Amino acid sequence: MRIWLDGGLREPDSALVSVFDHGLTVGDGVFETVKAVDGRPFALTRHLDRLTRSAHGLGLPEPDHDEVRRACTAVLEADPMPLGRLRITYTGGHGPLGSDRGDHGPTLVVAVGATSRRPDTTSVVTVPWTRNERGALTGLKTTSYAENVVALARAHQHGASEALFGNTVGQLCEGTGSNVFVVLDGEIHTPPVASGCLPGITRALTAEWTGAKETDLPLDVLDRADEVFLTSTLRDVQAVHRVDGRELPGTPGPVTAKAMRIFDEHAGRDLDP
Repeated sequence: MRIWLDGGLREPDSALVSVFDHGLTVGDGVFETVKAVDGRPFALTRHLDRLTRSAHGLGLPEPDHDEVRRACTAVLEADPMPLGRLRITYTGGHGPLGSDRGDHGPTLVVAVGATSRRPDTTSVVTVPWTRNERGALTGLKTTSYAENVVALARAHQHGASEALFGNTVGQLCEGTGSNVFVVLDGEIHTPPVASGCLPGITRALTAEWTGAKETDLPLDVLDRADEVFLTSTLRDVQAVHRVDGRELPGTPGPVTAKAMRIFDEHAGRDLDP
């Protein structure tokens, strides 16, 4: 593996970030996870646009898209693989031991690791914690991810691969690293960004390609939805066969199966939609 760090490729042993980096000390950073297929990134333009929006939301300098693209190309060429997880991390850089930023400039790290295709179906659990739809970080993909770590660990303890959050007003919101869709009377619905969910890249593409509607949904819609599925960079479209103790028979259902086919067909035709 070769890692891009602040302007060039490094070996893993020499790709070192300062212990005073603000991304480490206070979580002052943003990131993107990009699917790489046969050494080529998927939907990279959309990911870079969201990286920039997240950086603006934290008040970080705008990332240089040309540099990030060069970094992605370099690490993918250095370590080719059929299916990879490309991680772009952009932090506030070297700073003091507090919330104030330093003046050293941001840190950029790009790395890739091999991954495998997800199963067609999975199980999820709901968790008692909420997403804050009015928080300062709402809608930003930041490195402040500890809440997701805790919720995902709870999911694993219950034999599930994902945990789903409601928001502070009892609406369905999102997973720790995914967006959620439900099928009601043959129509696909997903929570709007105003619910506090991350505006997922795969979420947006799925909605565009399937005609899914953004709808305010109560959390208990999961108790009565005909079908449920998740979307994310590495899941693409993934059917849910169990929510908490509720089994959804015949998973993937017909609407989800069609959404899976539509996504695969569109993604296969265009790697940067």
